[in-house]
Amino acid sequence: MAAGTRRSARLSSSQQSQDSSPPASQTSPAAAGKKRKAETGSSPSAKRGKKEAKQQKTIEEAMDLDKAEPSSAKAEENEGEEESKPQQDAKKTEKENGATNEKQVEPRHEETNGHSLEQKETEDDKQEEEFKEPEDTPTESKKGENLPAADGDAVNESARDGDVPSSILEKGVMYFFYRGRVNIDSPDSVTDIQRSFIVLRPLPHGAKLGDGPIGSSSKDCRLIAIPKKTLPTSGKDRWTAFVETANTSFPELKESFLKEDKYTTQTQGTQKTPAATPAAEGIYAITSTGRESHLAYIITLPSELGEIQQDLGIRQQGSFILSTKNPKAPGPANADLGRDPGYSQEIQDEFRNLRWMPLQPKHLNYEACQFLMIGEGEQGLDKATEPQEKDIKKDKSAPKDEMEKLEEEDEIRVQHLNGEDAVFKDLGVDSKSYPGLQTTW
Repeated sequence: MAAGTRRSARLSSSQQSQDSSPPASQTSPAAAGKKRKAETGSSPSAKRGKKEAKQQKTIEEAMDLDKAEPSSAKAEENEGEEESKPQQDAKKTEKENGATNEKQVEPRHEETNGHSLEQKETEDDKQEEEFKEPEDTPTESKKGENLPAADGDAVNESARDGDVPSSILEKGVMYFFYRGRVNIDSPDSVTDIQRSFIVLRPLPHGAKLGDGPIGSSSKDCRLIAIPKKTLPTSGKDRWTAFVETANTSFPELKESFLKEDKYTTQTQGTQKTPAATPAAEGIYAITSTGRESHLAYIITLPSELGEIQQDLGIRQQGSFILSTKNPKAPGPANADLGRDPGYSQEIQDEFRNLRWMPLQPKHLNYEACQFLMIGEGEQGLDKATEPQEKDIKKDKSAPKDEMEKLEEEDEIRVQHLNGEDAVFKDLGVDSKSYPGLQTTW
């Protein structure tokens, strides 16, 4: 389903629900939240217009500021400093003898100390030469090679402060990857996959997404390994996942996870672990419904899910129940990682004598954090984003409304980043060096 089609479907569904809604006294909290969203929402085109205007203004201000710095007096002073003493004496003599007028005194094409004064034609030309992007700009390397932007201004950190429902414990952008088995660059099915992964990139609680890539310098990303390769899709699917890498950044993930790895064994010679392949990108929220924690998501890329996404258990929208395992409690031998996450004493005390507890985002900041994932089926997103009574009383947005806002902003953002290339531009890598996002084996 195309990006525009998904928005149209949501708007059409919202209109039908309003036409068939009961009187105001009987309207459900969720419906009330959707109505508020419809009344207060702004069109994607308006958002793009504001963003483009802001960027243009910033560039114009930078140009004006740069042009205002040099002065003609300073340029003339520099010209005087460049001239040798014999040339200064010659000018003085010519002036005294009246041999030249004022215009002739300015040698425009004369060689001075091996430098041509022709380079100082006009102030505007000089400014055009001097106006250069700083060397540390994220879109170019110091050698001038064009690289994907990694640090962008897509995150407006406090645009929705005070409006995000308290049941959303964390929100952000998520990426699905899979890696083929050793020496298999192009898997033909799930059986050719070594393991699947999820990368979670949290955003500030009140953040709003604008244009550009997600900044890569933040060291709060988590790499989550899915040993079963596919995601749980129903309540019958229950298996554990674990945090392979925590408190990391996109550049660090690029070096330690994304790229291929070659090594040599005594028995089989050179072996190659292929590079990670992106399968999907979207937004997520870790929510609490009281006694349970959920990981809910909505997919932005690809616009239409294909065979690969279906086989991996990725749906257009979905959720899982998450429970963190107490590392002090015994567990199945085949699920033992052999290392302790080293939780703080505060977290360890929260387990008490329980083997499991509802997952909290802070648990994911520890490598080897082990948690149970239980599928919730097609209606999982509705269960995971059920409005809480205290948020209804404070007239806050419904959790699902907040997620849909974030997904619409992400949809516009990735369109401006050339669609599927957005994954690589977020990560700050060259898409030509890695397998592209695919929908068929």
